[in-house]
Amino acid sequence: MLTDSFAEAMAAAEKIIEDAPHVRSELDLVEGFDYLAGSIRASLQMAWAYDPLFPFFASSTGPYTKMGLDNPDTLYFHANISDEHEYVVSGTRGTTTDLSFQILKGDYSPVDVPDSLTAFDDRSIHIEPDGSFEVHFGRPSEERNHFTLGEGSSMLVVREVYSDWSASRGTLTISRVGSTEEAPTVRTKEAVAKRYSTAGKMLLGRLRTFLQFPQWFYLNLEVNTMTEPRLTPGGLSTQYSSAGHYDLRDDQAMIITVPKSDAPYQGFQLGSMWYISLDYINHQTSLTADQAQIDPDGCIRLVVSERNPQVTNWIETTGHLRGYAQFRWQRVSREMTPADGPSVEVVDIDQVASTLPYYDTNKISPQDFAARIEERRTAVATRMLG
Repeated sequence: MLTDSFAEAMAAAEKIIEDAPHVRSELDLVEGFDYLAGSIRASLQMAWAYDPLFPFFASSTGPYTKMGLDNPDTLYFHANISDEHEYVVSGTRGTTTDLSFQILKGDYSPVDVPDSLTAFDDRSIHIEPDGSFEVHFGRPSEERNHFTLGEGSSMLVVREVYSDWSASRGTLTISRVGSTEEAPTVRTKEAVAKRYSTAGKMLLGRLRTFLQFPQWFYLNLEVNTMTEPRLTPGGLSTQYSSAGHYDLRDDQAMIITVPKSDAPYQGFQLGSMWYISLDYINHQTSLTADQAQIDPDGCIRLVVSERNPQVTNWIETTGHLRGYAQFRWQRVSREMTPADGPSVEVVDIDQVASTLPYYDTNKISPQDFAARIEERRTAVATRMLG
């Protein structure tokens, strides 16, 4: 059958999930199969969206197609390109904190991170007073808003980053220069079969890669610690990150103290052992500097725990006593130093009140915390439909 190659890949993918080294319980497996469903959807979409001659921006990840410790504060879009052609990206700048562009060579694999050939944010382009812009990608040129496609350029990634979740997203389109009077060729049965085969390869590569990725950047670190800020491997030139992994009992809390940065975007999140974000819609598993409570000394204190410490900056582990923790700083205009980074202390849950120096002003009622969750649901729903 035409879909046999993809069916075989799905069976192999299920085996990868079942054999994942971190699986210890039925819940781990159930979450893995949910992750698999999202990966199947994403792989099919990417295989069918692949067309450097007639590209368009597709959503790279979302609440149901998670991968690679997706940032809850970011909308990701990608379009397939080729260094043999010229492209025009047009759009309007929304009110999000950051809008960035990155050109990748190759793809993520179990043994490598793709090269980032070009990465910049909207500070590098001219934007009209009404928010509209036009960016050209292709051969070297001295024209304004023009960026060279290096050899092997294969994907253009665009990120819209929210610090305030009530911000408005912009618009984005891409076209190949010279395609106005052309149209894609009619697909044949053989071409469709090839796309199913490609989707299967993407699915297996995706799962294997992002099970291996934490071993490179997280699991070799001491547990319940976080690194000093560092440039994100394979990431944006204006993004720093601090990574760690945690392992707590349900009667423990990890208190993370970090200065409120001068970077326009500063965000924290938790991820599951599948290396994807936890439920950030119905639970407070992430916070930006705009969303967090800032103490009088200019620091943000996050309390990561399973049990509710009844403080505003509670980061819910939602049953995940093990997982990944990540800070990101974006749109930076200076080098980040260890003084900008987090410090970590693990305490018993009943010691949270005595450990937090501003506990009396950190407290929050169940009703007010529930209101924060409702704001998250509304903001994500608006963002996804915007």
